[in-house]
Amino acid sequence: MPLYLVAIHHPDDYDPAATEDAAMTRDIDRLNDEMVAAGVRIFVGGLQPADRAMSLKAEPDGEVRVTHGPYLQTREHMGGFWVLETADLDEALAWGRKAAVACRAPVEVRPFH
Repeated sequence: MPLYLVAIHHPDDYDPAATEDAAMTRDIDRLNDEMVAAGVRIFVGGLQPADRAMSLKAEPDGEVRVTHGPYLQTREHMGGFWVLETADLDEALAWGRKAAVACRAPVEVRPFH
């Protein structure tokens, strides 16, 4: 069965303490329980804010440059993700829809190679 990334996206100024209330936490916990019961959840992880990221880039001279912050300069970042093993894209999208509702945020569903 194929693997899919289901990624949650937050604005750069996202503050979990101000945004994630008890109802949201409950909804995400229920979704996780449902994924486990369905046997689709392989891995799940929440990420620290984008300003905690470190980016590495190989330079032509062979050195690797390390900079603070995310590699892409955008107004949104990945806030967390699931890796799911589902029968097909349609099933992954169904879980993605549930994730968008539970997390109250945009979701990206992308297959692995």
